Amino acid sequence: LTFPIVTFIMAFTALFGNGGVPLFSIERGAGNEEKASSILGNSFALLLSSSVILTAAGYLFMKPILFMFGASSESFVFAQKYLNIYLIGTIFSMVSTGMNGYINAQGFPKVGMYTTVLGAVCNIILDPIFIFWLDMGISGAALATVLSQAVSAIWVLRFLTGKKILLPLTHKNIAIRKNITKDICKLGTANFIMQGTNCLVQVACNTTLQAFGGDLYVGIMTVTSSVREIFSLPVMGVVNGAQPVISYNYGAKQYKRVRSGIRFNTFIGTGYTLIAWLMVVIFPGFWFGIFSDDVSMMLPGIEAMKIYFFGFVFMAFQFAGQSTFQAVGDAKHAIFFSLLRKAIIVAPLTFLLPRLGFGVLGVFLAEPISNVIGGLACYITMRLTVYKKIEQAIRQKEKT
Repeated sequence: LTFPIVTFIMAFTALFGNGGVPLFSIERGAGNEEKASSILGNSFALLLSSSVILTAAGYLFMKPILFMFGASSESFVFAQKYLNIYLIGTIFSMVSTGMNGYINAQGFPKVGMYTTVLGAVCNIILDPIFIFWLDMGISGAALATVLSQAVSAIWVLRFLTGKKILLPLTHKNIAIRKNITKDICKLGTANFIMQGTNCLVQVACNTTLQAFGGDLYVGIMTVTSSVREIFSLPVMGVVNGAQPVISYNYGAKQYKRVRSGIRFNTFIGTGYTLIAWLMVVIFPGFWFGIFSDDVSMMLPGIEAMKIYFFGFVFMAFQFAGQSTFQAVGDAKHAIFFSLLRKAIIVAPLTFLLPRLGFGVLGVFLAEPISNVIGGLACYITMRLTVYKKIEQAIRQKEKT
């Protein structure tokens, strides 16, 4: 139930954080370090200010939002306990996630990786301590998350303000500038929509599943989504790691390297998602059992998971196409395909399919349909637009 709220917060992180990283890399590739430094500081200022606003809004409207997102009177109590503590860490979450991309973009991927690993390890250690040893239950889970996010945020800020970084975060470049903010928001809107539509889909799933299957199927969707996150993270890591490289070389007019980056994303992503899909199909019980051993959830959950993951391989095409549009600053296509898969395909199907006789399984069927249609449409368009222009630029460069 708290997933949509967490996702909504991450949407603003993506808007102001991920929206600035490609612009930052393009300017660095073009040799405009002063402009790149201003983008870095501007992004940080936007993350700070928006985190304060979101935290306040979360506390003010928590109850109506949770019930709107599908909470029952029983589940609301637990969701409220979690959010009362989790919202305190909004600023840490947004800073660590939103600014970490600027570490990767300056050629320190290991440091960027440590940001994630550090937070994850802290969370894993603190969870059992707070939940069981101190008997804090779900409040302990939230506290463990907040403290872990704080550790990651301190790590990120310490490195970005240190001596090793190429373009550091300083008091001089931390400011909200109108033109830079406009550019960040223009490109970051695609990221915002991707996360925002995830929030929309989660709300649609929760409310529809609550109506057709009750808390049981809301829980099954939570487990299924968690398994998807596990399998999605590696391929997202690859494309996110490649994005600043593509942006930098695009700004430097090294088009052969840009083409190689796109091909790399496509090849690695397709191979990985195919293997991941087969692992879910062959061992669904194992993956579901990681999150729940509830017998009442297991059998219907395995059936739902097999449907949900069908066509998972097509996500690779969505990732490769979407990341390319963002890397080269093509905001128009990036925004459209962010909307297409979730807002135009998944959300309507989530409401429609269960009412056409598919029942609760119709909710899980909406995802693979969108993977196939949205993934292929995004990638084919990218090949016919950006990739084609890059090929033409390479041929023109070879002639001259």
